[in-house]
Amino acid sequence: MSWKHPNIDAGPLAKRVEQTLKQLEQDRIVERLLQRDHTVWGPEPDEIANRLGWLDSPRVMMDEISAMQAFVSQAREAGFTHALLLGMGGSSLAPEVFRQVFGVADRFIDVRVLDSTDPAAVLAAFAASAPSTTLYIPATKSGGTVETLSFLKAAYRRAAADLGRDPGDHFVAITDPGSGLADLAQELSFRHIFLNDPDIGGRYSALSMFGLVPAALCGIDIGVLLVSAQQALEELAELTVQTPSVVMGALLGAAAREGRDKLTLVSSSTLNPIGVWVEQLVAESTGKRERGILPVDGEALGTPDVYGDDRIFVASQLSSESMEQQPLATLGEAGHPVAHFELQTKSDLGAELIGWEIATIIAGHVLEINPFDQPDVESAKIQARSMVSTYQETGELPSEQATLTDQGITIMGDVAGSTLLDVLQQILRSASPSTSYYALQAYLPPSETTHTALQHLRHGIRSATRRATTAGYGPRFLHSTGQLHKGDGGTGFFVQLTCDDTIDLGIPDSTETDESSMSFGVLKAAQALGDAQALRQGGRQVVRFHLGTQIDAALRTLCTTLDQAIQQPTATE
Repeated sequence: MSWKHPNIDAGPLAKRVEQTLKQLEQDRIVERLLQRDHTVWGPEPDEIANRLGWLDSPRVMMDEISAMQAFVSQAREAGFTHALLLGMGGSSLAPEVFRQVFGVADRFIDVRVLDSTDPAAVLAAFAASAPSTTLYIPATKSGGTVETLSFLKAAYRRAAADLGRDPGDHFVAITDPGSGLADLAQELSFRHIFLNDPDIGGRYSALSMFGLVPAALCGIDIGVLLVSAQQALEELAELTVQTPSVVMGALLGAAAREGRDKLTLVSSSTLNPIGVWVEQLVAESTGKRERGILPVDGEALGTPDVYGDDRIFVASQLSSESMEQQPLATLGEAGHPVAHFELQTKSDLGAELIGWEIATIIAGHVLEINPFDQPDVESAKIQARSMVSTYQETGELPSEQATLTDQGITIMGDVAGSTLLDVLQQILRSASPSTSYYALQAYLPPSETTHTALQHLRHGIRSATRRATTAGYGPRFLHSTGQLHKGDGGTGFFVQLTCDDTIDLGIPDSTETDESSMSFGVLKAAQALGDAQALRQGGRQVVRFHLGTQIDAALRTLCTTLDQAIQQPTATE
């Protein structure tokens, strides 16, 4: 089994998927896709015709391999041993997947990713390698992403201080032609500027400069990735709807139409990192016009009794790794659609990425939405900018009135109660038809302790409510699932987790000065407040748990109290 020979059991959706495939064939969707026919997704070409360049990436990028390899050789000869990619969303997720799946080849450059405005995370990323041996790689399609430019200014000033000179030769830009970053990189004499095809959207850019330059620095054989991806694309030339990626898209779209819109991802160990990339691709592409597909990544597989009838399950397995099949078989027997894909080698990842991209745009057609725009992403940015303006005018962010404080945790938002236990019981009781998933949004320093706590909370909520759960670090998720949160049918319940930063770091006003009018801590807080406001304006329920400075202790309290709430008879209503 592979993306070429998958095992897809649509279960109760078999007839609907068959009908969908027949309609795709009748409408010549595969042929029109290859012809770049924008009317497959909308009447106007804007944000469609100029977003299909990724269909040419495997072929076009083959011609760029020698130039990328020459750049990597020069960087290694210059003594660089580490690289820090500064980006968000589509600019950062593919490099992170490549690094985690393949690792770093001997004597190549270790690429890490900074995609958090949490000041502790920023400082840890900067401290992980010396500026003298580090390449800094700001990556942004637009050239104006606030987080990326903030990272860039902070990294530039720190490198300048450490090196005692302008550090332009320690910086490499990946961006679109004519962007603000391209101009700034030229002005600051960056070592190199990689200009990407502007007709490729961020979440479809894995096999473009954005994903492949960092992969090449790690010593990954990008040629075999591209060959794998090109073979997957060439399957479409047969113009059959039975191509696995098209069948998968039909399953996703038909399932969502039938209310099975929770795409639950499972994988063997090596392929685990792919989940966050798929999450962004599917959520940001489909979450609009009050419909969408919610990717559920990171939930441990459970027994059928912990799931509602809104799930489909997709498993990815590396053939050399074992993966317990019985849980998936049991879920299939219980009536849940299950798809299983097997990769023969890690190099088949190129085909899997292309396969998911094709499946996603096919699902977009079935759902009658444009998978290439992101109309609701801007709403949170607008609110965050408003919060920042208030801070710059008054020296303070807007305050949010607390509902109560209990056991060191302050609670704000759309709940009432006199104790933390009351609030958690109320959240669990909200699992009515109007709430189909819970999203945990952690504006906290990423750590193993926090991850473990988030998983405890997720699985507790799922066992009590039979609802899907997601978890993401802010503001990272704003560039992925944030679109779906505001563009879907409004059935999510959003739980923010925030803290008081014990350390902070100023964002330089420019690359020329250390003066700072705002810190990363303020930016993170503004983004949390802005997203909550945007969600509420869209009619979503939002609760915030402010954990203070003792994050680990507060998370333990939250987990323990949730366990108590689950044991209450009313918690399972």
